Amino acid sequence: MNIAFFLIPKKEVVCLPLNCTMRQALEKMEYHRYTAVPLLNEKGEYAGTITEGDLLWKLKNTPGLTFAGTERIPLEEVPRRFINTAVRINAEMEDLLTLAITQNFIPVTDDGGIFIGIIRRREIIEHYAKFPKRIAASQ
Repeated sequence: MNIAFFLIPKKEVVCLPLNCTMRQALEKMEYHRYTAVPLLNEKGEYAGTITEGDLLWKLKNTPGLTFAGTERIPLEEVPRRFINTAVRINAEMEDLLTLAITQNFIPVTDDGGIFIGIIRRREIIEHYAKFPKRIAASQ
């Protein structure tokens, strides 16, 4: 099954530009109650995912950095502990299963690498949870 059916389009996804600050990221994540959000470069390409943990570790490991000081730290300077892999829109659901083990969502790009949305782990699990019902119905 093609993944486009499960896609949450970019206009419905909270994203951050790669050049925003730690403070902007913290405030947006707090407001939306998200623990991770996709990052986009100036061309609209997927540039990674920033997590609360990434921001916390940067704050902890930067001597003298206070919450007020986070407005001077661009996200490009925040190390990311995990690399969230994106897939192309022509991927199949089977391609997402392994990624869903470690990623809350899978970023999706078009053939040019432009970010077009996400597929949440929830939709992947729900898709595969229907398999026993399909098998029972066919017997």
